[in-house]
Amino acid sequence: MTDYENAIEINGLTKKYDGFTLDSVSFAVPKGSIMGFIGQNGAGKTTTIRSLLNIIKTDSGEINMLGLDHIKYEYDIKERVAVVFDELPFHDSFTGTALSKMFAGLYGAWDEKKFFALCDRFGLPTKKKLGKFSKGMKMKMQIATALSHNAELLIMDEATTGLDPVVRNEILDMFREYLMEGDRSILMSSHITSDLEKIADSVTFIDKGKILLTGYKDDILDSHGVIKCTKAEYKEIAPADFISARVNDFGAEILTADRTAAAKKYSGATIEKTTLEEIMLFYVNRDKKEWS
Repeated sequence: MTDYENAIEINGLTKKYDGFTLDSVSFAVPKGSIMGFIGQNGAGKTTTIRSLLNIIKTDSGEINMLGLDHIKYEYDIKERVAVVFDELPFHDSFTGTALSKMFAGLYGAWDEKKFFALCDRFGLPTKKKLGKFSKGMKMKMQIATALSHNAELLIMDEATTGLDPVVRNEILDMFREYLMEGDRSILMSSHITSDLEKIADSVTFIDKGKILLTGYKDDILDSHGVIKCTKAEYKEIAPADFISARVNDFGAEILTADRTAAAKKYSGATIEKTTLEEIMLFYVNRDKKEWS
């Protein structure tokens, strides 16, 4: 078993497609934490995750998972990693019982007792074909399998998309429990930022194939703020002091990346705390600088 500081380390990851480039992506997921990987659909989240899993070949860059090179030690890593995709990767004709038999042959650490206990907890019938499951049930079945082979790292690709809030909360509770079982780590890709605001320790924000922000969630939320002002006051704020501005007939809302400095420089301004969703929205519109 390797000793490692970061569950995932990505340095300079580049992958070029016609019309899209994953552009020198670098970030790390500290061991024992949850990282939220956020961005719009098509921003590069799935391409990054597929690169991690060596499903697609990259053009350049280095990836280490659990302290190991992701290509050289691919099979060792995959024994210790669990992945949940947004679509069920199992055939509709399978049952939970059949899945357990299949995974027992794939994973040396498969825990059949834990799997059936999770199915029971999630209310999943183990003799019913997956094709007859709802989307929420299918996602729960994926998570039940993911959590039943003692994986050290859980990678989620838009796993809570399309699920109702009750099911999403149930799944988030499961992730909290999973982290408590030792040095477990989670990379959770999502565009549902409210979920990540509840459970993520750190956040990486990707847009158009580039990393715009990466760091501890609380630090990012503390440093950013939204200046609310009139149109006239907005004209007095230097463009270098904000990311972008949402302007309408009633005034302006302006995102600053340094709330403390802005409060000193524009002492009369109202600066409010913000959310990951708002931060994402203002950064996505950074090239326009002004939008409505």
